[in-house]
Amino acid sequence: MNICAAALALALVELHGPTGQVLDINPALVSSLRMPIDTGGQHWGKNVRCILVMSYGGFVAVAEDCALVVRKLGEAK
Repeated sequence: MNICAAALALALVELHGPTGQVLDINPALVSSLRMPIDTGGQHWGKNVRCILVMSYGGFVAVAEDCALVVRKLGEAK
């Protein structure tokens, strides 16, 4: 498979950051999800509804709730 065919085979999931920015997420890199702990919006921000834990050790905060994220990740596979 050449590089162009491999890039076309990659199915990214479109989610949104807490300020509305579009985030294209590779479902294969998502290790787990969790809801943010309610700290009054001080740590993740008040518009964050789900935290994606990535396989490379990073975190991605998104505005969608975890149930919707699970559905979108499942549809992409």
